Amino acid sequence: MTNPMVLPVGPPTQGERLEQHSGSDFSELSRRIAAAGLLRRRPLYYTMRFGLVALALAGCVGAFLALGDSWGQVFVAVALAVVFGQLALAAHDLAHRQVFSRRRPSEAGGLLVADLLLGMSYGWWMNKHTRHHANPNHEGKDPDVSPDILVWSRRQAHRARGLPRFVGKHQAVLFFPLLTLEGLNLSFSSFRALQSPPVKRTVLEGTLLVAHFVVYFGGLFAVLSPAKALLFIAVHQALFGIYLGSVFAPNHKGMPMIEEGMRLDFLRRQVLTSRNVRGGVLVDVFMGGLNYQIEHHLFPSMPTPALARAQVITERYCAELGVPYHRTGLIASHREALRHLRNVGEPLRAPGGGLTGS
Repeated sequence: MTNPMVLPVGPPTQGERLEQHSGSDFSELSRRIAAAGLLRRRPLYYTMRFGLVALALAGCVGAFLALGDSWGQVFVAVALAVVFGQLALAAHDLAHRQVFSRRRPSEAGGLLVADLLLGMSYGWWMNKHTRHHANPNHEGKDPDVSPDILVWSRRQAHRARGLPRFVGKHQAVLFFPLLTLEGLNLSFSSFRALQSPPVKRTVLEGTLLVAHFVVYFGGLFAVLSPAKALLFIAVHQALFGIYLGSVFAPNHKGMPMIEEGMRLDFLRRQVLTSRNVRGGVLVDVFMGGLNYQIEHHLFPSMPTPALARAQVITERYCAELGVPYHRTGLIASHREALRHLRNVGEPLRAPGGGLTGS
């Protein structure tokens, strides 16, 4: 298997420049995918999937009300963390128009699921996620590899100051503990984003976000004692954050980083920076289809149930082209991501802490 950390790029040849301009390699793959009927909508699948998530959410609410002021609510908090993870995956599919082909129903569904049910700004997240899809693992362009707290490359480690410099020294060990705060971070970032241009419907989204937290905190403190309510929030938010991180981290973390000056066509930019995770039906459900990350990045609007067939076609096509295609198990994917975090943070553990004059 090819080393996923080796990025075969350099000054483009004339042939590569022509290929980048024409996009012929991706066009051929797109033709094969379309011929297999993998881009058509799957309304029955999404009706069943979203219906099951809605039933699970209703079940959590029912169990919460039935248990009342009980320490047993911690089990409801665990279940609700899983449901929130599935809601986040539903919002993701709606944002990519995998469910509806038209913008308005996709946007309405996204606002309902993300803002009202999850407490996360749909407009802010969609802007951020769109930039990630356009330039995955690109330093300076992909917001998911910005050195806000963690550093994702040796270059970022050498330039790190403040919190990223402190955390970066031991970021592989701190990664999962930090994920416990991810759910709260998404909500905090959402409220902060209401004052910035990416969020166009600030009044609507602000109203939905406030409604979410009024019901969330109001319901908890109305039914539970303060101590039990705080425990519920801690367990629910921590496990929700870990769930999100466990779904999204294996997709790109530890895969090659793209720097300014590197020139890759669309197909190679998406394939070389993404990792697929195998594992069967359980992994498919757990990750909501994002375990087929390569195919998802190549065809973002492809419905989830079509990704498995697209994976076979794409892997074979990449083999024809000689393009490295990385696929591994769930545990191995996390191991690769953590190894990468440890390696890029090494300059911060060296004498002098990796400080440079740059």
